[in-house]
Amino acid sequence: MLPLNDVAAKLSLSAEAIEPYGQAKAKLTRDTLASLKGKPSGKLVLVTAINPTPAGEGKTTTSIGLADGLSLLGEKVALALREPSLGPCFGQKGGATGGGKARVEPADDINLHFTGDFHAITSAHNLIAALLDNQFQQGNPLGLDPRKVVWRRVMDMNDRALRQIVIGLGGSGQSVPRESGFDITTASEVMAALCLAEDAADVRARLDRMVLGFRNDEPVCVRELNATGALMALLKDAVRPNLVQSAEGTPALIHGGPFGNIAHGCNSVIATKAALALADWVVTEAGFGADLGAEKFLDIKCRSAGLNPVCAVVVATVRALKYNGGLAVADLSAPDPAAVDRGMPNLLRHCTNLQQYGLPVVVALNRFASDSEEEVATVQTWCKRNFLPMVPATHYVDGGSGATALAQAVMQAAREAGPLRLIYPDDMPLLEKISTVAHRIYHAGAVEFSGAARAAAARFTAAGYGKLPVCIAKTQYSFSDDPTKLGAPREHTFHVRELRLSAGAGFVVAIAGDILLMPGLPKVPAASRIDVDAQGHVTGLMNG
Repeated sequence: MLPLNDVAAKLSLSAEAIEPYGQAKAKLTRDTLASLKGKPSGKLVLVTAINPTPAGEGKTTTSIGLADGLSLLGEKVALALREPSLGPCFGQKGGATGGGKARVEPADDINLHFTGDFHAITSAHNLIAALLDNQFQQGNPLGLDPRKVVWRRVMDMNDRALRQIVIGLGGSGQSVPRESGFDITTASEVMAALCLAEDAADVRARLDRMVLGFRNDEPVCVRELNATGALMALLKDAVRPNLVQSAEGTPALIHGGPFGNIAHGCNSVIATKAALALADWVVTEAGFGADLGAEKFLDIKCRSAGLNPVCAVVVATVRALKYNGGLAVADLSAPDPAAVDRGMPNLLRHCTNLQQYGLPVVVALNRFASDSEEEVATVQTWCKRNFLPMVPATHYVDGGSGATALAQAVMQAAREAGPLRLIYPDDMPLLEKISTVAHRIYHAGAVEFSGAARAAAARFTAAGYGKLPVCIAKTQYSFSDDPTKLGAPREHTFHVRELRLSAGAGFVVAIAGDILLMPGLPKVPAASRIDVDAQGHVTGLMNG
């Protein structure tokens, strides 16, 4: 790794512009962030993907490889990525710092505790919960209806046993017994608010607006707890982006980490705008497939922050194309160009969806050693036939040199960028916004709302929240709400069972199908492979 001051210098930052956290990590100082406001903006490139296999398709790896490729071409470039969550690190997917020669360092630190941002967000969220239940014990001065409390607790771990719980048991002095539960920290509204805020003052305002529950039908907000100052004390450093580097020394601002399937799936606006002020090219990513992360990146983050990406890179793998072509998971290693071809409708739909927003699209085929030349040629021929630029990339094995062709294709595509076209306006009713996404992005034939979802939409609209964008929580494996409907299903019925208000973050969450905001662990968790050797090095922590 390069000395961190040398990494900062690539972004024209002095040693005084960063606050080191050890030798390999740092945060941008408050003065640095203030000095970047109003500076000219670089070009923003979004990396997204087709619907993934359970193992993921290397979207973060491709983001890092692309940034390294741009750097090798002599461009001033920065990465703007999310922080990993401990849930998948110890669950099924593993870490989120890239892999092979396309990774960010120090990978183990970033995947585990990093600079403590997730701890701060978890603590702030749960302080709100503790203060809320304490006010019940102190006579309920806020007049909250215990049956209409919407604020749950969070932890940064996959723990299905905590999804639905009863709290306040044990007799007098134990607060009011009521049903509640835990979500994972990446689904916390505090996380979402921090990641969509422009600065610390905006974080404070968003905290104030967060809704705890309802007094009759009147929302009761965090500001009424008189605790926003304490929350800001917990978050005072977490609001500042973290500076690290790729294995090839490309600067990376890693900050915030909402999940792509149950939250809005993007790193912080603060980090993205700082990167845009410091570099000519900024490579960022959005969680899971383009139907989730990219849609939310565009309709929520770009809408809120006024961002205008110049290109979308859609990551595909032969493995995922086979998976979406109907092959069994056990057969994915077998060369089968016909199976690849059957998976192409999934890729095409993601590309045409992104083109609705006015974005130029480049397909990046993240190559695996198991890919046959026939399979790669099948993808190449199909993309050419459909007028989609496609570049096989070998960054995992070759680092930035394996992605310079991809970088050149991105630079070429960016010349055709125009203004961003969002797919629904602010003043469209909430249920119509959800239906618009379901029809135009998921290609649903019908949308069914539960009675509870319809009642919530009416209540939120009456309370003045009808102009917020929508954040749809659904499975990452399908365009539908059914994870078994692979490929490119159409005319399916999309089921919305619940709406949750995130007034501070600035969106309404629509929960579809059987998606859960607290994941569970698989039969054999990744935690079973992780250890620390005699020299203190972490072993077995997979990266993807």
